[in-house]
This record gives sequence, structure tokens and C-alpha cells, in this order.
Amino acid sequence: MRRISESKRKRIFEIIQIGLKEDAPSRAFDFFIVAVILCNIAVLLLETFDELAPYHELFHIIETVTVLIFCVEYALRIWTADLLYPGEKKGKAILRFLFSFDGLVDLFTILPFFFLSGFGALRILRAARIFHLFRINTQYDSFQVITSVIKEKRNAILYAVFIILVMILASSLCMYSVEHAAQPESFRNALSGIWWSVSTVFTVGYGDIYPITLLGRIMGVIITFLGVGAVAIPTGIISAGFVEHYTRLQKRDEVEEYKKSTASVLVEENSVFVSRTIREAEEMQQLVITALIRDGMVVTPENQIRIRPGDILITMRM
Repeated sequence: MRRISESKRKRIFEIIQIGLKEDAPSRAFDFFIVAVILCNIAVLLLETFDELAPYHELFHIIETVTVLIFCVEYALRIWTADLLYPGEKKGKAILRFLFSFDGLVDLFTILPFFFLSGFGALRILRAARIFHLFRINTQYDSFQVITSVIKEKRNAILYAVFIILVMILASSLCMYSVEHAAQPESFRNALSGIWWSVSTVFTVGYGDIYPITLLGRIMGVIITFLGVGAVAIPTGIISAGFVEHYTRLQKRDEVEEYKKSTASVLVEENSVFVSRTIREAEEMQQLVITALIRDGMVVTPENQIRIRPGDILITMRM
């Protein structure tokens, strides 16, 4: 009985995880949960329109149904957590799942619906369900690519962020030095210009705080140009990381395709290849001989070379 239960539990685990194309029930569950996530997000957005107030009761019903589905999925993931982390004990595996990204997103998706509806400030946690969209993204390797690139380039990104922070502090201090006397209410101290410097470095300012002296305006123009360059640094690093990553993936795919399309053939005494030239063997078997290994050495497969017993042919289908 226990063996049957374990086999069923393993099957449920396979279904609720991202499925293979060959596993129809698992793939169907993936599409179903994606549809539920999209419905839940759509209701969350539509509830904010006053024009749709007559439909709010319908929206609440849809939200209730989708959240209940999330609850069932969450319970199943907790039940099968030890299969997700096979090297851990069951209790530790459950804790590991609960504090994982998926576990926290699932929890913060469910909790506001049941417990936080009366707390206006805490209803912001409902926005956590938007992170369920990452579940859709895991159908592909896009999210993994992003995290891989950030991990690979984290040192360069941190250094670029450090440069931006230094620029913000330096521009705030400089602007205080030239603008404090002219507008002490806006630039009261060395740190009061951080809002201005952040809005200038990352955008073109919001107009609430701005320099009025000639020197301050000149510095503002210079800082704006420097900010454009500084913000472009992490963007360029991440872009280069994506290019490198996809180049590696492309090369790996090319190697895998080459491995699939190539084969090695050991020529035996009674083989049809014996005494035939490379050209004759290729025409007879409808293949391309890309290399010939003879006596442990790689020989260029020229058309006139005759094949001997013991040779190893590296072939590729036409």
C-alpha cells in the first residue's frame, strides 16, 4: 500500500513540476496553471477600474477560485518537497521550499486573500502574485539566462553601481557648494541634493529641485552627460553578458548537432569498406567521411586513399 502511495506521490510531483513535451498530463497542468495565473493577474488589474464596478462580484468569484487552486498547488508542492530536494530530509526539504523564491511567492499570493483584506497598507502584498508570471517564464530558459548572466557579471555590475553611487554623492556635494547660498531651502546640506542628483543622473530631473546659478546650471549639464555614460555601463555589461551566453549556447547546440549527425565506424576484415577508396565508400553508402584514423593517427580523407582493415572512419550522413 505504501509503495502504491509513494508511486502516486511521485507521479503528482512529476505533474506539478515543469513537464517534458512527452509527458502529456504534466504539460496540460503547466498550461492550466499558466491560464489560472493569467486570470488571477487580469482580475487584479480589472478590479482597479471604477467603470467595471458592476462586475466586481464576478471578479471576486474568479479570484476566489484561482486562489483556491493556488492553495491546492501550494499544498501539493509542500507534500512533495522531499522529491524536489532528494538529498534533504523531509522536514528540511519542506523548510527549504517554504523559503525558496517559488515558496515565498506562493505564500504571499495566498495570504493577502485570507488574512489581509482589512489592512489597506498590507494589501500591497497582493501585488506579489504578479511574480507568479515567472512561473510562465520557467517554461523556457529565459529566466535562467538572466540569473546566469547577472551571476557571471556580478563583480562588474557591482563596480559600475559603485561608480554611480560615488557620482551621485559627488554631484550632491558639488551642487550644495554652489547652490546653498542662492536657495538654502532646497539645498540645506550636503545630502539634501541627493534627490536632485539621482533624478539628474538617471533622468533629466523632475523640476522640483533645480540649480538657478550659472555655475550650478553648468555643473548640472556636465553631471547629466556623465550620468548618461555612467548608467550605460551596467547596461553594456549585461548586454555583453547576454551575447556571450547565447553565443555559448549556440556553439553548444552546434556541437550537439554535430555529435548527433556523426558516427565512427571501425573497419573490419569483412567490411564493405575494405579496399575501397574514400570516394567509392562515400558514393556507395551516401555519407561523408570527415576523418580517417589509421594506426592512432588522424589522416586527411583524400579521395584516392584506400581503406584498410583496422581503420576508423568518422562519418556524417548527407
